[in-house]
Amino acid sequence: MNTFVTWTDALSVGIDAIDAQHRVLVDLVNEMHDAMVRNYGNQVVDDILTRLAEYARIHFALEEGLMRMQGYPRLEEHKQEHLDLISRLNDLRARFDSGNTKLSMELMDLLKFWLTTHIMESDQHYARFFVESGALSSQAQRSWIFRIWDHLND
Repeated sequence: MNTFVTWTDALSVGIDAIDAQHRVLVDLVNEMHDAMVRNYGNQVVDDILTRLAEYARIHFALEEGLMRMQGYPRLEEHKQEHLDLISRLNDLRARFDSGNTKLSMELMDLLKFWLTTHIMESDQHYARFFVESGALSSQAQRSWIFRIWDHLND
């Protein structure tokens, strides 16, 4: 597979579980790029696009839940960035389903730019907030995902 987005330390937010999820998003963007470059066809692209959109929604919900639990003051702003990407993915899905679009390098560049910029700027900001507020003690880091699930199911 061609590497379109390379994972580097600059993309790490220093929270292992979030970094693992970001790596999955990077892998899905790379998989989409590979399908485009190799001209794999619409069914393969459709599958990857579906997985990317679903995974992004799950990741965003977990990330936002963690921010809500920790009282992150820029939650609404961050959530809007997530909604903007989901809207773009939904628009892409609609155009793709209607046959009005094919993957292009311009689209791939947009996904790459959004993902890397979002992680290196917005996500780094909340990671710093968590560190400064003491939210990442070893106990909090081990159990935060379970607390998010509880919070989402309330």
